[in-house]
Amino acid sequence: MQKLVFLFFYTLLSFSLAIAQGVNLLDLYNHTVSESFASLNTNLQKELKSKDGISKAKAHLKLGLFCQENGVFVEAINQFNYGLMSLENEKQDNVLLDLINCLGKLHLELKNYRTSEVYFKRGIEEALKQENKLQLAIAKSYLGACFEKQKLYKEALQLQDESLILYTDLKSDNGLCIVHENIGSIYEDLEQYDLALEHFNKALKYHGEQVDSRKANIYNNLGDVYRKTKVFDLGAEFSNRALETAKLCGDLHEQASSFKDLAENYQLLGELDKALTYLEQFIILDNENQQLQSTNQATALQIIYDTKEKEAQIKVLVQKGKVDYAQKIMLIASIISGVLLVLFWYLYILKKKKQTRNETIYKQQILKAELDKKSLKEEILKREVEVKNASLSTYSLHISQKNKILSDLAHTLTKCLDRNNIDLKRKLAALIQEINTNLSQVQEWEEFVTLFQEIHPQYIERINKVANDNLSSSELRLSMLLRLNLNSKEIASILRLTTDSVRVSRYRLRKKLPIDAKEELSQYLRSI
Repeated sequence: MQKLVFLFFYTLLSFSLAIAQGVNLLDLYNHTVSESFASLNTNLQKELKSKDGISKAKAHLKLGLFCQENGVFVEAINQFNYGLMSLENEKQDNVLLDLINCLGKLHLELKNYRTSEVYFKRGIEEALKQENKLQLAIAKSYLGACFEKQKLYKEALQLQDESLILYTDLKSDNGLCIVHENIGSIYEDLEQYDLALEHFNKALKYHGEQVDSRKANIYNNLGDVYRKTKVFDLGAEFSNRALETAKLCGDLHEQASSFKDLAENYQLLGELDKALTYLEQFIILDNENQQLQSTNQATALQIIYDTKEKEAQIKVLVQKGKVDYAQKIMLIASIISGVLLVLFWYLYILKKKKQTRNETIYKQQILKAELDKKSLKEEILKREVEVKNASLSTYSLHISQKNKILSDLAHTLTKCLDRNNIDLKRKLAALIQEINTNLSQVQEWEEFVTLFQEIHPQYIERINKVANDNLSSSELRLSMLLRLNLNSKEIASILRLTTDSVRVSRYRLRKKLPIDAKEELSQYLRSI
């Protein structure tokens, strides 16, 4: 119930104070912003005329920071990028690292975390190249903050620890203060409040006695942690310290944050009167901050626009005389160019027609020559196939005739063995053995298979693929001889079989092939 009442009064006060405040802050800041921008822009224009890329980059950097402080983020990004372009042909310099980190911080402020991450990683690479420990520590700390915003707490802590080591080596109290505050913020998000308090206290220790916005922020962080751990008296104490510090340094944002924290603290304690009082003060300051930010942004935008418009007008006036003269020259040149263009176009058309005609004739000649060449090549291939087929058939018949002669001779010599001459028998037996050995050699058959595959390279693979069952080596031989259109008698002679055996083998081969009953086996094999 207390929270509902607090929320009601918070909303009511917000609307009432927003309506009540009609103060126009534009006149209060217009003069200062205008002078600052004019000074920075004058310096930039002066440096742009020089050839020193580093000086140009520094001028762009200062103007970009001014635009960022006044909320003109697009122009700030432009100025930082112009600064980077000015350094393209320059040696590595610290200003390069400043520009890269500024772009990363700006995108981090705009919550473009992916883009911010890219710039900080580039900043780390450049700092390593230049062996600049300070810029390396800064880039790693900001990259850790970027990971924290994306809730990648493990990566964030690792980077903050690396930055902490670098700042320790550099003995930089300011850097150690920043990193400890960042680590405390991570542990606060992880709800590890003991570690958060430890690092916030270290940040306060390294900060020293200087009164500024960072100290107020550390006090506010300590107040937040104590409030979250329900130690409300310490929470109120540190929030009051933050308020006093913010007032001393004139930071309205930190003052508003302190009022809000105090309002939440007393609301949790149930002291609604105090809570509403601080809430009212928070709303007043918050509205003033928003108006001030809007005013600065509007003023800066208007000044940038006016300055650029004046510069453009000056350039227009300077160029006006040149333009008038150039227009006259261009008019004369246009007339001459028009006449020459018509003349050249006419000559071009004539030349193009002649060229097109010649190209057509040439293409027709080339096409005819290619067709003749293709026909000749096909005729040569056809003749080669016929010659190879004839050679294969001749070779097959040669094997058949040789085997028949040798077989008849072996038969005749066998009969001679019946004679009683013992010496003759021994010699004839040796001769018969030699003939049979010659008949059993597979070299000629291997030569035959090699020649067959040259003419029909895919035959064996195809017949094995279409066969219903695995074909034996003898069945493959029979199919190749049938493929050459040899008859059973010739095949029997080549394979040293009887014609009946060949017929049986043909029948077995036919059963293993998907052939129609009425189709001729040799004709089917020739179709494979």
